[in-house]
Amino acid sequence: MKRIFITVMLSIVAGGYAFAADLPQPPPPQAPAAYVPVVAPVYNWGGIYVGINGGWGWGSAKWTATVPGVGNISGTANDNGGIVGGTLGLNYQMNALVLGVEGDWDYSGINTGTSSSICNITGTCQTGNNWLATLRGRVGWAADRVLFYGTGGGAFANVQTTLNGTETTHTQAGWTAGAGVEWAFADNWTAKVEYLYIDLGSQSATGVCSNAACNAAAGGAPGATLPFSINAGLTENLFRVGVNYKFNF
Repeated sequence: MKRIFITVMLSIVAGGYAFAADLPQPPPPQAPAAYVPVVAPVYNWGGIYVGINGGWGWGSAKWTATVPGVGNISGTANDNGGIVGGTLGLNYQMNALVLGVEGDWDYSGINTGTSSSICNITGTCQTGNNWLATLRGRVGWAADRVLFYGTGGGAFANVQTTLNGTETTHTQAGWTAGAGVEWAFADNWTAKVEYLYIDLGSQSATGVCSNAACNAAAGGAPGATLPFSINAGLTENLFRVGVNYKFNF
C-alpha cells in the first residue's frame, strides 16, 4: 500500500512539471524607456501679412532761392507731424534668416513752419506732404518669436511747396533705409517698432517777391512783384509702431 501511494505522488509531481513546461514563459525584463523632452515648435515667420501703423515724423526742408539782383540765398526750416496708415508685406524664412518685401501708405501731417531765414527775404514759405509711401526689402534674423531686421528701398510723397500763398504740389520719389524689431505675440499676430530715414530729393518752384524786403533786396519798387526760382529739399525721420496679421503659407 505504501508503495502504491508513493508511486501516485511521484506521478502527480511529474505531471505538474510537464504542465508547467507547457505554459508560456514570461517575457524578459525591458529596459526603461529613454526620456524625450518636449520641445516647443519654433515660430514660422513665413507668410503674407496686412496691418496698420502709426507714429511721428520730423526732419527739415532746405530752401535755396535765386532772387533777382541778390543771387542765391538759402535757409532751413524744421518740420514734424503725425502719420497713420496701412501695411502689406510678404516674408520667406530659411532657418533663422527671414527675407521679405513690405509696402505701406500713410496719411501724413508732416509740415514745416511758415517762416525760416529764407522767408525773411522771399515772404511766407512752407513745405510738407499729406501722404507718404514706401516700398522696401527686409532682411531679418529670427530668434523664435522675435525678429530683428534691416530695411531699405524707395520712398514716395506729394511734396507741397507754398510760396506767398501759392501752393505747388509734386509727387517726389526718393529713398529710405532703417531698422526695426518685431514680436509675434500670438500665432498670427505680430507687433513691431521701427525707424526709417527718408530722403525725398528736391523740387523746383517759382514764386514772386511779395514784401518790401524782397523787392528792396532785388532793387525793385516797394509794390513790385518780382519773380524768383526756388529749390526745396526734404528729408524725414520716421518712428513708427505697427500691428500685423499674418496668413501662413
